[in-house]
Amino acid sequence: METPIIVAAFAGLLVTISLLQPLARKLGLSPSVLLAMVGTLIGIAATYLLYTPRTDAFNDLALVFVDPPIDSEKILYIFLPILLFQTTLTLDVRRIFEDIGPILVMAIVAVFVATFFIGFALYPLAGFSLVTCLLLGSIVATTDPVAVVGIFRDIGAPPRLGRIVEGESLLNDAAAIVLFVILLGILTGTQSPDAGEAAIAFLRSFIGGVIVGTLMARACVMALPIMRDLPLAQVTLSLALPYLIYVISDQFADVSAVVAVVAAGIVFNLYGPSRIAPRSWTFLQDVWEQIAFWASSLIFVLASIMIPQLVAGFTELDILLLLILVVAALAARAVVIFGLLPILSVLKVGERVNVKFKTVMLWGGMRGAVTLTLALSVSEHAALSDEISSFVTKLATGFVLFTLLVYGSSLKPLIKLLKLNRLSPRDEALRNQFLVLALSDVRQGITEAAEDYHIAPELSERVTSIYEERTKNASESSVSLKDLKDKERVILGLVALADRERELVLKHFHEKTISNRAVSKHLAAAGRIGDLTRTEGRAGYNRATRAPLQFGLRLRFAQWLHRRLKIQWFLSNQISDRFEFLLVSRIVAGELIAFNQRRIRPLVGDRVGGILNDTLCARREEILRAVEALRLQYPDYADAQEVLFLRNTGLRLEETAYADAHSQALIGAELYNDLTGELSNARLKTHQRPKLDLGMRTEDLLAQHVLFSSLSDARRRAIAKLMRPRFAIPGEKLIQMGDKGDTAFFISSGAVEVRTANSSFRLGRGEMFGEIALITGRPRSADVKALGYCQLLTLSAADYRTLMDQAPDIKAHMDSLSSRRQSINAGNGLEADAGEGADTTAT
Repeated sequence: METPIIVAAFAGLLVTISLLQPLARKLGLSPSVLLAMVGTLIGIAATYLLYTPRTDAFNDLALVFVDPPIDSEKILYIFLPILLFQTTLTLDVRRIFEDIGPILVMAIVAVFVATFFIGFALYPLAGFSLVTCLLLGSIVATTDPVAVVGIFRDIGAPPRLGRIVEGESLLNDAAAIVLFVILLGILTGTQSPDAGEAAIAFLRSFIGGVIVGTLMARACVMALPIMRDLPLAQVTLSLALPYLIYVISDQFADVSAVVAVVAAGIVFNLYGPSRIAPRSWTFLQDVWEQIAFWASSLIFVLASIMIPQLVAGFTELDILLLLILVVAALAARAVVIFGLLPILSVLKVGERVNVKFKTVMLWGGMRGAVTLTLALSVSEHAALSDEISSFVTKLATGFVLFTLLVYGSSLKPLIKLLKLNRLSPRDEALRNQFLVLALSDVRQGITEAAEDYHIAPELSERVTSIYEERTKNASESSVSLKDLKDKERVILGLVALADRERELVLKHFHEKTISNRAVSKHLAAAGRIGDLTRTEGRAGYNRATRAPLQFGLRLRFAQWLHRRLKIQWFLSNQISDRFEFLLVSRIVAGELIAFNQRRIRPLVGDRVGGILNDTLCARREEILRAVEALRLQYPDYADAQEVLFLRNTGLRLEETAYADAHSQALIGAELYNDLTGELSNARLKTHQRPKLDLGMRTEDLLAQHVLFSSLSDARRRAIAKLMRPRFAIPGEKLIQMGDKGDTAFFISSGAVEVRTANSSFRLGRGEMFGEIALITGRPRSADVKALGYCQLLTLSAADYRTLMDQAPDIKAHMDSLSSRRQSINAGNGLEADAGEGADTTAT
């Protein structure tokens, strides 16, 4: 087979693919459907041309398609790694993690349900072993969500629903291919048929793939800063990564290569943006989108070209088995969608999904290129008999054609039948109100332009009259904002504000006033705000905006590491991340208030606009309180962070000024390049944020406490060996009433609140608490909670007694303080021996 012929055939496929995209849009079909149809026609035409004597001139070209110089293994190795990797790059990974429970359950459970439904349904009539039928089931368990997700976006389905379908399909492919490999091994004798061993093999392959992919992706991400100003080199490294992982996992590590690539893509998506410039990340994603388009289209066409050969010799029994396969696959998907999703909703690990959307999800279970490629690999497997290969490939290929031609062509009509393509009354009202305002502005702009360019008024009136008529039609529409209740208009305004928040975050990101490491968290928060607002209204908006202000698991884990293992850098990073997030949130909240006054209030009216303003102002106040709590503890670091923000703002203004001057020919290319080079060097200095010193050295904390400040350095060093530092966050419960007293606390900075059964007190810097219950052995009789960020020192019971023995002067001082507190407590009507709360809290 000559190389020029192969290149010409390849180029012809690319031309075909490019022309099919606008045709699919014009016909309202999924591109996958057209690609499959055209690929099948190419396969039929090539077979005809090759075996018909009248067309011998085309034999060389026809042979490329009848016997292509690429088999299923090459297709998998060439196309699958980049398809999987690019899919993970497009996902909002942090939002996916919010629904990782439902996604994992749906993906893995759906694969097993589909495999077993199909396997056991076919087994009685197929005449092949159960393992063969299960193998077929695993092949057709892979789904193609592209068309369904695209349609969801078109009809305005909840974004979370699209994320679940997309995430489920990505992991669905990984799980199905792992199961396929195990079943193929059992069928060919390379894998034990024991169910327990097969389950262990599945878990080992799956978990091993996650580990290999994660480690290799982390190494790749760490290398990205070396190529900071070389986006082409960064793209090249990212392109090599999935191929290296796929080969190493498949050939050397003996784990799932598909899972490894997916895990690597998720890690790269999470940490890549923080390692390269925003423009470079955007460039990388754009290049990957183009590569993935070529790969997905070519793999689909190449697999479709083989369809005529794969379905050759279809019999009446095959048609019956195909019908059983269709029914079993539909039933399996129905069990997952209509049976599993409601259970997840009841358990509150998944969002309730409308029945109409479930119907679309059920009918949208199309299969695609992965299914065809796996079927092709079975047909080429030397260890399988011709009968088994024919059985699997014919039914799998027929099923793909059925889903594409039947599901794919009828999905949009189904959506129209269910009336899911219509705007809700709320959205239609907003559309009409917006049109009235926008068209009025356009009409005014045309009038002003006519005056500026000295165009006759009668000519401009011909155009403005069109907009006057459209404005009148929009204002007289049957559905307007005035017809909606205030509650509906508030939701409209809050949804618009959530969408605007996302745009503001992206604007700051591209202007480099938000760091790469912070932008994904802000975008995830904005997405969560929009989702909860759409489903729960104002209450959902408030709940979503308060969630990022809470202290998450990462920070608490960092506290645990610091407390138990004295690892401070992770805790310092978490506090720094929180500081940066709060400062940017404060800025964005102020911009949202201005946006509401300028754009939203004219849409929804003064009353609703005032409600939105109150909501935004309350949100900003909560952010300000969180910022001030940190500023109170670390004022110098707060100043450094704000100076860094202003420096980045200045650099962005410089960049804009230079670009404007260059575009207006005020400065030449040489001078512009020189100025931007200096700007790049200056920006490098802002990539490293200020380091936060938590001030948790034990000796320094001792020096801040009045009990120990007057001691010599030598004595403090000796006492420091007994103490352990502890960092507390606002609201953290340090002591629980009823617990065993095993620790004494000394406050070096900050304040705590002690709540007894009868009253509450505050303790501040230089105070201590917890020692009475520690000495007496009685249970704690109070709750103690940190009021702000606190720097504490702790002593265990044994070390406390050692300290009292070694330092009689400190013991005398503490005894005096204890006696004074008991007198005060007695005056307050509390029992002197009430324990922890009574003896340690009155000041």
